Amino acid sequence: MLAAFNRKHPVQESGFTFIEMLATMVLIALIMPVAMHGIALCTTLAGQSERQIEAAGLAKMMLTELVVTQDWQNGDQQGDFGTDWPDYEWSATVSDWTDSTVEQLDVTVYWVAQGAEKEITLSTLVYDTGN
Repeated sequence: MLAAFNRKHPVQESGFTFIEMLATMVLIALIMPVAMHGIALCTTLAGQSERQIEAAGLAKMMLTELVVTQDWQNGDQQGDFGTDWPDYEWSATVSDWTDSTVEQLDVTVYWVAQGAEKEITLSTLVYDTGN
């Protein structure tokens, strides 16, 4: 009796058909390049952001050093950060402000990323004791 029941209602085996597997492979083949491009873009942007944050920190450090030592009074200057930060260079410019007793000090840090020169500038006002 059990054998007769199985013939009337055959049990289907579970699993995926060839078409389902093929469709899955096609979807993966379409999605993977887009996902990999997104990951590569995120990695590139993270690297650029890190370099810009480093440059801002170096500019702040140089700006503070020039103000504390009052080396800004020697006029425009430039240099690098030595072996600790070999990819970065800096320049400092002093310009007049609307008040004759105050000067504007700009420190710009330069670096090269992806074949193009990048820069970030920080500014502050300094009191000119010479006037």
